[in-house]
Amino acid sequence: MDAYLLDWANLLLRWLHVIVAIAWIGSSFYFVFLDNNLLAPTADDLKKKGVDGAMWAVHGGGFYNPQKYMVAPKKIHTELHWFYWESYSTWLSGFALFTVLYLYNAGTFLIDKSLMDWSPAAAISAALGFLVAFWLIYDRICQWFGFREKGDAIVGALVFAVICVASWAACQLFAGRAAFLLVGAMIATAMSANVFFWIIPGQRKVVAAMTSGEKVDPKALAIHGKRGKQRSVHNTYFTLPVIFAMLSNHYGFLYTNKYNWAVLILMMLAGALIRQFFVQRHGWHHGRAANPWPFAAVGVVLILAVIVGMKALEPVPVPAAATTDTSKSVANNDPATLGSGPNNFKTVQHVLEQRCYMCHGAQVQMKNVRLDTPEGVKTNAQMVYQQVVVLKQMPMNNATGLTEAERALIAEWFKAGAKTQ
Repeated sequence: MDAYLLDWANLLLRWLHVIVAIAWIGSSFYFVFLDNNLLAPTADDLKKKGVDGAMWAVHGGGFYNPQKYMVAPKKIHTELHWFYWESYSTWLSGFALFTVLYLYNAGTFLIDKSLMDWSPAAAISAALGFLVAFWLIYDRICQWFGFREKGDAIVGALVFAVICVASWAACQLFAGRAAFLLVGAMIATAMSANVFFWIIPGQRKVVAAMTSGEKVDPKALAIHGKRGKQRSVHNTYFTLPVIFAMLSNHYGFLYTNKYNWAVLILMMLAGALIRQFFVQRHGWHHGRAANPWPFAAVGVVLILAVIVGMKALEPVPVPAAATTDTSKSVANNDPATLGSGPNNFKTVQHVLEQRCYMCHGAQVQMKNVRLDTPEGVKTNAQMVYQQVVVLKQMPMNNATGLTEAERALIAEWFKAGAKTQ
């Protein structure tokens, strides 16, 4: 596919994915808020109708009075609003984006040969296997342990352990950026599968039974509500970890870290704890739950620990002057010998030719960036500095072997004015 069209497909799919993800997350957050703020009715007419909880709210459009029935009301309106398109659209658009960006260009985005030198077909199969395997393992854990005594705690511990193993394995097998995104996609796949395989089918069975006109046994239908509630709660706690995993692939200092798998696990755990704070605070205000602030505090402490730990374990950078000694010979392929010093454009141009022209030259201009002319370098100098020196995202997975010395050389050239003459 033409690089220009591929970039457009990437942009439009990403746009769509963010739009529908906002809709899904928004509806999820709203119903968690609603469930935790419903109060038992005191009016006789509401009790007779079977209302289990109700609340009043005010918004820009007026006053709202949502009511919840644990058992279906005597009459269900045929125009029911179902909340599933957000989930399905989010997964489908996300998988399409994953296919266009990572699977279609597996050799560039998915594979890091310094970690695992395998074929694109093998890497793609392994990536898809992660998505399927996690769902199957997670689903079995929920079925086997979900409704036992202390089932929620058991399921939570086991699922967290599986995510830890998967995060470590992904970071050993795939390029760091792809590994982070793959773990997020793995959890997001389970979230959508919860909706597709359990929540919506269970709701359809309950609605069909209640609207059939026949006498139904509420206890027989209760299992669908229990399963749906269980998976819906899990989706709530998965939300912030998934968002972090998806956003983190824009920050090279995270996924290129030596302990990237630990960074991913701790940050996702912090997200889940902070989500618990927001869920529990609703009940706390009504005297139905314990103080949620310890969850927020632990989450923030974990984030701070990651920030401090990454800085403390950061390798000592090699001084640029030491890496650009002009006394070295061209025979050693030292770019510094090509000009009068690290600020000489010929020196930088030689590095770009070796490391960047493959994707940003005359034949291919990924992201519409061309670096094989002085004009192109001048136009994109700021971007080159950000992507190569600051974020260290380029070259992708360092496929062309850009050295720290060369990054330092580009940094000095840019800080000296990024001259191209």
